[in-house]
Amino acid sequence: MDKVVQNWLYSREHEWVEVLDETRVRVGITDFAQRQLGDLVFVEIPQVGDDVTADQRLGTIESVKAVSDVFSPVSGKVVEVNKELEENPELINTDAYGQGWMIVIELSDPGALSGLLNAAEYSALIEEEER
Repeated sequence: MDKVVQNWLYSREHEWVEVLDETRVRVGITDFAQRQLGDLVFVEIPQVGDDVTADQRLGTIESVKAVSDVFSPVSGKVVEVNKELEENPELINTDAYGQGWMIVIELSDPGALSGLLNAAEYSALIEEEER
């Protein structure tokens, strides 16, 4: 069974969103997504200061199986990046919800969070996808 953090939000493209405060969120890919991809060998993420748009590509993840796009679950400005991923992309495999985080976004519209899935809805989505 895939791990889902209860108080976080999720996108249909398998990104997680941890709300840090009223204007900032931390983003990464879910345990389900990293398991589907397999062993990660490279991660490309935006730089501090870059703008990201909800449902648009924010970077790529390369595994031994394939290269996959990562989509931004929200719109805003990147205010922090996880530099550890440059040297250690496998952190996403070993700790998707902790050390494997990707970026922190300052939201352009905090109301946009309402369009994301809660933990129960996301669990139902991945259950459906595994059938």
